[in-house]
Amino acid sequence: GTITLSFDKAKRMQLFDQLEEVLEKNGVITGTITRRIKGGYTVDLGGVEAFLPGSHVDLRPVPDMDALVNQQYEFRVLKINRRRSNVIVSRRVLLEEERDTKRSALLQTLAEGQIVKGKAKNITEYGVFVDLGGLDGLLHITDMSWKRIRHPREMVSLGQELELKVLSFDKENQKVSLGLKQLVPDPWQDITARFPEGSHHTGKVTNLVDYGVFVELEPGVEGLVHISEMSWTRKLRHPSQMVHQGDEVEVVILGVDSEKKRISLGMKQVKPNPWELVGERFPEGTVIEGVIKNITEFGMFIGIEDGIDGLIHVSDISWTKKLRHPGELYKVGDVVQAKVLTVDQENEKFTLGMKQLTEDPWSSVPARYPVGNIITGTVTNVTDFGLFVEVEEGIEGLIHVTELGKKVKSPSELYKEGDTVQAKIIHVSADERRLGLSIKQIKDDEERRKPKDYHSGDNSISQTLGDLLKQKFND
Repeated sequence: GTITLSFDKAKRMQLFDQLEEVLEKNGVITGTITRRIKGGYTVDLGGVEAFLPGSHVDLRPVPDMDALVNQQYEFRVLKINRRRSNVIVSRRVLLEEERDTKRSALLQTLAEGQIVKGKAKNITEYGVFVDLGGLDGLLHITDMSWKRIRHPREMVSLGQELELKVLSFDKENQKVSLGLKQLVPDPWQDITARFPEGSHHTGKVTNLVDYGVFVELEPGVEGLVHISEMSWTRKLRHPSQMVHQGDEVEVVILGVDSEKKRISLGMKQVKPNPWELVGERFPEGTVIEGVIKNITEFGMFIGIEDGIDGLIHVSDISWTKKLRHPGELYKVGDVVQAKVLTVDQENEKFTLGMKQLTEDPWSSVPARYPVGNIITGTVTNVTDFGLFVEVEEGIEGLIHVTELGKKVKSPSELYKEGDTVQAKIIHVSADERRLGLSIKQIKDDEERRKPKDYHSGDNSISQTLGDLLKQKFND
């Protein structure tokens, strides 16, 4: 037993001598990671157990710590305490030395335009950091593909080996910009030859924004369909009302800016503008029938055909009824007839009228209500300046406060709505749609007739006496 212990002790002493020599010469020793412990690992150096701190395992944190167990690596000896049999080793120091060596060599040879290989070591929203072997370079998201990508992970995964082009190299600050898309030809070269203005193409919707739709015409080439170029007739609030991401759509090339790499596209131009035909199909004076699609304070929108609506202004609904809101008479979904009043193709406006289907009752008012006639009507409104009197349905006249026949502060002292009054017509204008009435003139006329009636009676008596005398004389 004594001989065995002495042999083991001698072997252990020999191993420590070797380790001290490795430490002194800054050499390398091979060992096997045996297990995980608090703060790191234990490493078997061939009979002597060493401690490998977790911070000295690798250049970067290791995702799977257990995967290193039972793996053999080379280590640098950091510290030895023979009395306590403590040995501390590092793998990271070796890796740093290896990286520095590679970096120095790389800095001597690296140049713009050079094709290099590297491994994706970190992926962010704006790009990928690539380990070129001792030196990191940045592959920005805009230099990954000629086509639009939302995130670098769409093209690159962590640890992926990449072949890249050096776009710029700042040797002093050791900054390298890399490109992936630059390894293939720029699809925007000769773009106008492949996509001339006016040509039709089929593309794929790649992105929807508030102001329009991006459409991929070929890998790396996208164009924008502005929301105003999506439909001739539909007033879109958002492009999603017409298309969705991934949809295939037919488009027309409206414009190409090869310098700025922009293509303007149109979807509505694939078909003729229906507004160009509206004037021919619905000339002014045409009577049409349609469904009320929307009602507002100022009028009603009538569906004429797909995507084309006509507006009936509230003032063109009735000749006689004073409407505050079209909803007083109609509701959405009602079918109505109207006459085409105007068609403005340039501004895409189509105006209709319902009252124009019948003759304006005011056109015959001067003939039916000549000046001097006496009418009977109903008071419909009492204001400070006079009375509005309806003489027939839809036809009103005004008795001004000065034509009431009595001096009052307000007409309401004498009349109220619903009262029946007689008045004389003193003014008629079909163009102005005005009918002037007067109560005062009826009274004035009556006053003027009183003395006339008296003299007329006196003459009648004189003639009768004369006749009697003449008759008596003759007898």
